[in-house]
Amino acid sequence: MSGKLNTVFKAIADPTRREILHLLSKEEMTAGDVAAHFDMTKPTMSHHFAVLRQAGLVASRREGQTIWYSLNTTVLEDLLAWGMDLARSAKGEK
Repeated sequence: MSGKLNTVFKAIADPTRREILHLLSKEEMTAGDVAAHFDMTKPTMSHHFAVLRQAGLVASRREGQTIWYSLNTTVLEDLLAWGMDLARSAKGEK
């Protein structure tokens, strides 16, 4: 679990990636839709998506030639559960 957590923390440490996650929390979007919110090159945007996919924070599905991206909430739920376990442990709870 530690390696997976490190990957997730690395992904959400970047403000641009956090904003991408925020956008995807509202609706499913294409990479072009997301990119329209930022002033950056296509390779840079692709890098951000790759980091988010590697962390499991973004899911994708293909519809014809279009790839739709959405937020994978399972990883965030796991992260919150880990945080709650950590907080309980610090309080001496089981």
